[in-house]
Amino acid sequence: MNNPHIKYRRDIDGLRALAILLVIIFHAYPKFLRGGFIGVDIFFVISGYLITSIIFKGLSENKFSLLDFYSRRIKRIFPSLITVLFFVY
Repeated sequence: MNNPHIKYRRDIDGLRALAILLVIIFHAYPKFLRGGFIGVDIFFVISGYLITSIIFKGLSENKFSLLDFYSRRIKRIFPSLITVLFFVY
């Protein structure tokens, strides 16, 4: 795939920041913000939207490859995963 990414959107970054802020406030001051776990839900919705957009764009251009899709996810996520697992172990 030449350019599998969708165009950068500031509004999505703003929603991500809001989601992360809700989770942090919930963990720091649980009595102040009951239901702060909604930030996790917001983050999942955003991720689903972005992943679906990438898949639909690839399909519409007849360039979608499941192997390429998952290999890009693994390359992005595994370094952090391995680091966390190493320190937790």
